[in-house]
Amino acid sequence: MHPTELVKLTRLMQRTQGSSDIRIGLIDGPVATSHTDLTNGHLQEISGNNGASCTRNNSNACLHGTFIAGVLAARRTSPAPAICPDCTLLIRPIFSESTSGREHMPSATPQELAGAIFDCINAGARVINLSLALAQPSTREEKLLDEAFNRALSRGVLIAAAAGNQGMLGSSVITRHPWVIPVVACDLRGYPINESNLGSTIGTRGLSAPGDNITGLGAEGQILTMGGTSVAVPFVTGAIALLWSQFPDATAAQIKLALMSQPQNFQQVTTRQTGGGRVQFHLPRRGSVVPPLLDAESAWQILSTVNTRRQTA
Repeated sequence: MHPTELVKLTRLMQRTQGSSDIRIGLIDGPVATSHTDLTNGHLQEISGNNGASCTRNNSNACLHGTFIAGVLAARRTSPAPAICPDCTLLIRPIFSESTSGREHMPSATPQELAGAIFDCINAGARVINLSLALAQPSTREEKLLDEAFNRALSRGVLIAAAAGNQGMLGSSVITRHPWVIPVVACDLRGYPINESNLGSTIGTRGLSAPGDNITGLGAEGQILTMGGTSVAVPFVTGAIALLWSQFPDATAAQIKLALMSQPQNFQQVTTRQTGGGRVQFHLPRRGSVVPPLLDAESAWQILSTVNTRRQTA
């Protein structure tokens, strides 16, 4: 089974390649922007301490940034999942290219991450992809991160973030924030991989997505295989971008709630009309440390229903 089939992205990808009006903030390493499968004109650099393009293609940061970019924005004919190539990818690197190889997942300081989130919001991102680890923040730094997440909430910018690869029960300063969508990595049977962090917050507010032996782009033109929660995140980010491309008038809350629905509970989703022709809908409460699988098709169906009711109101 292809990873996109597991999370029912295939039909949505057939409907659209995305819209350039939907901007995705990629906070990661730099990207090999000259890669032949990424030169589609929809990559945009956001200023930061590190350049958007790789200077060392064998660096950990470049390998990681290019791989995640490929899952999202590579050509559909490439070996990468290439979920939303026609959306605009805002590249905001925060990892330096100081290390070689793939031994460690790149990490960032809380201050760097908060600054990058603000930059992506100011650049018009509708969704931000956080495929990263984070150093333990101080109280002041944790407040700064909360400010960044709260700004995303107030501006209607969705955030998908890696749950972490320590194989533990618990949350982090990132996954504890109620606006963030934590993402757990699963295998092609839909079971969480051993390394994925789990927990009540992650299970309540998160999603599972493919993150085991995923094929994608290497910075030097080779095909790479990677895994972990950082690799799972862009499947959720890409689904959000495609859904927003199909339903540009949907609010961030509607997109998020549609994604949070579980297929077996689809008939339990309730909608109601509010003032101004707006439609709100509510979902059953979860009770597991393991989040459900992303189901892009179910989310599309819910948003289609909401869109129809809005138009006929």
